[in-house]
Amino acid sequence: MKILNLYCGIGGNRKLWGDDHEITAVENVPEIAKIYQDFFPNDKVIIDDAHQYLIDHYKDFDFIWSSPPCPTHSRFNLLNNQQEGKRVIYPAMELWQEIIFLRHWFKGKYVVENVISYYDPLIQPAEINNHYFWTNFYINPITKEKRGIKNSKNHIQERETQLGFGISQYKLNSGLKRKILNNCVEPETGLHVFQEAFKKYKTLL
Repeated sequence: MKILNLYCGIGGNRKLWGDDHEITAVENVPEIAKIYQDFFPNDKVIIDDAHQYLIDHYKDFDFIWSSPPCPTHSRFNLLNNQQEGKRVIYPAMELWQEIIFLRHWFKGKYVVENVISYYDPLIQPAEINNHYFWTNFYINPITKEKRGIKNSKNHIQERETQLGFGISQYKLNSGLKRKILNNCVEPETGLHVFQEAFKKYKTLL
């Protein structure tokens, strides 16, 4: 199966998918793409604009996972912008463009993932473990024990332990490391959604 993993980050969603598929990952930050490639040497990693890559190459794949940038949609963004003197910004509409595009033009299975938004979703998603998922298949609900981590001085190490990803060997500033790890989808959630895409459900008579 040919898989497209857009806005791949360091591959939290992909971590437990195994190596039985032909996976192309797209990331626009070279330092992050390098980490992904180190973790998944069998994947083809492309440094490019994932939003444009989708529309140019969607016909080449059987399964597409897209995780567009989430900060402008998050509840934290709303709280942050409510502070006096903060600049208010538009929600990035690439998220909704991709959902609508995949719904109408892609023939395979797809997933668009994002944070729970501060506004009512324009298109109703499934909600799993503090994430929204828009798909063209049913996802069985799962409940995962919440393991919240406060922004302590050990936040990066604790998050690495949670995800099973170690990035301490990379020469990145702590702010970027924190962002990389916080943006990861929990590997168990990524595996559950991936498996649900190809599960056979009985038709109700």
